[in-house]
Amino acid sequence: MDRLILFRHGKALSESESGQDFDRRLAGRGVTDSAEMAARLADLGFRPDLVLVSPAVRTRETWAAAEPAFPGAEVRFDQRLYHADTALVLRMATEAGESGGTVMIVGHNPGLQDLTVKLLAEGGAPAGLVSRAQQRFPPAAAAAFLMGGARPVSDGLFLPERRG
Repeated sequence: MDRLILFRHGKALSESESGQDFDRRLAGRGVTDSAEMAARLADLGFRPDLVLVSPAVRTRETWAAAEPAFPGAEVRFDQRLYHADTALVLRMATEAGESGGTVMIVGHNPGLQDLTVKLLAEGGAPAGLVSRAQQRFPPAAAAAFLMGGARPVSDGLFLPERRG
């Protein structure tokens, strides 16, 4: 894998009709923020070759909002991403990206935030950026990393625009 993009699902409703966390849908803002983040990433040249998506409703809806910005990306839904910890997310991304290219994970916190902080720290990112990621990795946030060298290098931490 040449590059890894971690993309947290958009803002979700607090409850689902079924009462199950897995079935929580995106709020209207979640759909908008997800589409805007995807467009921003694409405009900056961050386009995935392969996207691994948690099958939870909110991550599927995040991908549906983001997909138009990434035409031609291969998509795989994987149950293991629901509640995946840092080690599992990284292992899945590494295995999926064995042939190179850019892998995007559309998933959940705390796994994505914890992995973002870990890769920033391992890559020697400035302390302020590591601290920022520790404090805030909100819905529809994304982080991108170059993964080809001995240690990951941050391409950027992207937070959704704040709305009043």
